[in-house]
Amino acid sequence: MDVIVGIDIGGTSTKFGLVDLNGKVHYQSKIPTASHEKFEGFISELSKAIKKSANELSDKVEIRGIGIGAPNANYYRGTIEEAPNLRWKGILPIVEIIKGNFNVPVVITNDANAAAMGEMIYGGAKEMKDFIVITLGTGLGAGIVCNGKLVLGHDGFAAELGHVIINPRGRQCGCGRKGCLETYVSATGIKRTVYKMLADHLEESELRGISFHDLSTKMIAEYALRGDVVAKDAFEYTGQVLGAKLADTVAHTNPEAIFLFGGLSLSGDLIFEPTRKYLEQTLMPIYKGKVKLLPSGLQNQSAPILGASSLVVSQLNA
Repeated sequence: MDVIVGIDIGGTSTKFGLVDLNGKVHYQSKIPTASHEKFEGFISELSKAIKKSANELSDKVEIRGIGIGAPNANYYRGTIEEAPNLRWKGILPIVEIIKGNFNVPVVITNDANAAAMGEMIYGGAKEMKDFIVITLGTGLGAGIVCNGKLVLGHDGFAAELGHVIINPRGRQCGCGRKGCLETYVSATGIKRTVYKMLADHLEESELRGISFHDLSTKMIAEYALRGDVVAKDAFEYTGQVLGAKLADTVAHTNPEAIFLFGGLSLSGDLIFEPTRKYLEQTLMPIYKGKVKLLPSGLQNQSAPILGASSLVVSQLNA
């Protein structure tokens, strides 16, 4: 059986899986990321875990390629570069090392680009050539596809929509600047909005008794559905900011659809309705009524693995 290895590298853990060419995940597991002091030790454990998983499958497995989604990944150089949420700093030549361990094609890109390719190969964008995937997790990532190709940019770092500026004097961002989109629109961003609104509102809110660290997007959604004023307003404001910035992005790329993926998108209409409303209000007239705002077709636990593996599928099909 021919399989592709999909790897999703996160700050806490790294998920990997064996995926056949039809997108069926035959095996998936994870190893810790943060516990490895040295990058070489991490790669060694990951490689051993992948080889062990291939041997454990009942069918004889041939690994055709390896796709990797990682923070601050450079597609052209095959490296991870100065990733703020990984303990290893500098430029990490991950593709070169893994290719040496497996002797198969290895492709890397950031997690949002991997999600966009996964959406095109396995998800809701199968018949589309121009679309955008917005990942709404701890931060905000984006993958842009134009004419069936990922937009990577000159240095491989295109589509950093999470770091377009909303307000130059706004919220402090982990990138070192102020007012970036992801400080307003993300799981962390909506929490910051809630606490700003709690300071500005006088209305009663169940959110007042919850600490920032205990608060989650899921909790905000539950309170909003129960009618909590602050929770409802937080989603409305988040959708307003996101919709307006997506309208700017539409002017750049003219997509057929925009897909929302990740934890915040699971809030359903709470985030989709205000985003869709403010997107339409802010669009140039020539785009109005033409851009679909859709949930990702890959909203499951295997999504990061499928997204990473799709990077190789796209090359095999080229």
